[in-house]
Amino acid sequence: MATPSFTEENYLKTIYAIASRQEGEVTTNALAEMTATRAASVTDMLKRLSDKGLIHYKRYQGVRLTAEGERLALTIIRRHRLWEVFLVDKLGFGWDQVHEMAEELEHVRSDELVTRLDAFLDHPQFDPHGDPIPNPAGLMPNVTYRKLADLSPADEACLMGVLDHSVAFLQHLDACGLTLGSVVKVSEISPFDRSMQVTIGPDQALFVSYDVAKNLLVS
Repeated sequence: MATPSFTEENYLKTIYAIASRQEGEVTTNALAEMTATRAASVTDMLKRLSDKGLIHYKRYQGVRLTAEGERLALTIIRRHRLWEVFLVDKLGFGWDQVHEMAEELEHVRSDELVTRLDAFLDHPQFDPHGDPIPNPAGLMPNVTYRKLADLSPADEACLMGVLDHSVAFLQHLDACGLTLGSVVKVSEISPFDRSMQVTIGPDQALFVSYDVAKNLLVS
């Protein structure tokens, strides 16, 4: 099989990401929305991936990865998340700065480089956003998180990850003092809009909107 192009790799990663959040096949419309691409262009790409044996695809019935397509998707995700760890932990970039750089670095296909990078970083299990890093066999750490929005008054939890990786969202969290590892206790929840009053650490009071709370993962 010919080596997938960078664009094909990005599609495999996107299909995996959508499939991991839902049941059933991934639709063409969902892919078009995630990739900001016309549906006709998405269809052409899916035909190419199907011809290479990387996806199961029937028009109007959605798409799912084959075993080989999933293996490649997890390999790309592993490279991306390891590079994010390197950029934050070793080069001092902020967690809001590294996604685009890792998007480019993830396409460096040297297995030896990735193996050495993983060892240099002491085999991290999570990236700077709290996302699990697949191991060389493609297995993810087994974690179970809840959304901050699902907690009740008086509940206390530790911030473990984020669902929104946008620069604006991460910078908003920084401005609020919300970082991974923060201990958050829910003081009050508004019955009107489900916004929260929370305490971070011993005494820092903070207002958290529902839109923010539903994108924060806690344990």
